[in-house]
Amino acid sequence: MATRKYQAQKFESNSMVKAVDALTIEEALQININNKPFTVSMRTPGDDISLVRGLLHSEGIVKNAKFNPDLVLKKENEDGIVTVVSLIIPKEELGEGYSNSRSLLSVSSCGICGRTELGELSFLGKTIDDKKKIDINLLNGLFEKMNDQQHSFHQSGGTHAAAAFTLEGELLSAMEDIGRHNAVDKVIGKLILSGKLNKASVLTVSGRVSYEIVIKCFKAGIPFLAAVSAPSSLAVDYAKELGITLFAFCRDERATCYSHPERTKNNHSKNLDTKAS
Repeated sequence: MATRKYQAQKFESNSMVKAVDALTIEEALQININNKPFTVSMRTPGDDISLVRGLLHSEGIVKNAKFNPDLVLKKENEDGIVTVVSLIIPKEELGEGYSNSRSLLSVSSCGICGRTELGELSFLGKTIDDKKKIDINLLNGLFEKMNDQQHSFHQSGGTHAAAAFTLEGELLSAMEDIGRHNAVDKVIGKLILSGKLNKASVLTVSGRVSYEIVIKCFKAGIPFLAAVSAPSSLAVDYAKELGITLFAFCRDERATCYSHPERTKNNHSKNLDTKAS
């Protein structure tokens, strides 16, 4: 249940008509760790287990990707939407992300917004050293596959999507959410839970790319990141630093590579956009 219908009035020129629109649901999910509130994530309900497991990995709350803590869906509202999840994580499995200062609310637009400071950057100095190359002609087909899975977006126009693929273009996971970073966390969480994280080589996202999505991609060990829209300057800086090949403006059979273009196949380099988008 990713959408909810609302009555509306639509105005055009001098006319007004009544309408019923499907809008993307945004609901709070409180995450408790070891019987204490840790954060509240504003997200689109559905795939909550994948969302939480991906967040635990991306935020460095759980150190070991192979450790999957028991997750209890504790409370539902009158619409049957889960509002509270609880996890018990042994102290020896907790990472530095658990102790980082974080305010209770983490909004759907930007996962960093729930923090009281930027957070730990201990991963700097590390890099993804992947020698494999990607065929630029593959990118358009990946976005078509992701688009085919955007069922909520086709109803409401209000969700973002993320998807993970092998280097050969096999779809491993595709998720939607009102928040871009939530969709990424859901994908990563699903990969961990299904034991397919090590097969993922390409992450695609709808919309723009922030530095936070680059970091999530890095922590998942995925060397290629591609987006429909623009990257931020910090996203490009981090992609260069962390060894991620970053593509943006991937639409209309075009793509602009902003970092590590040596991982693109040279015989297809003519398809890259060389002008500023």
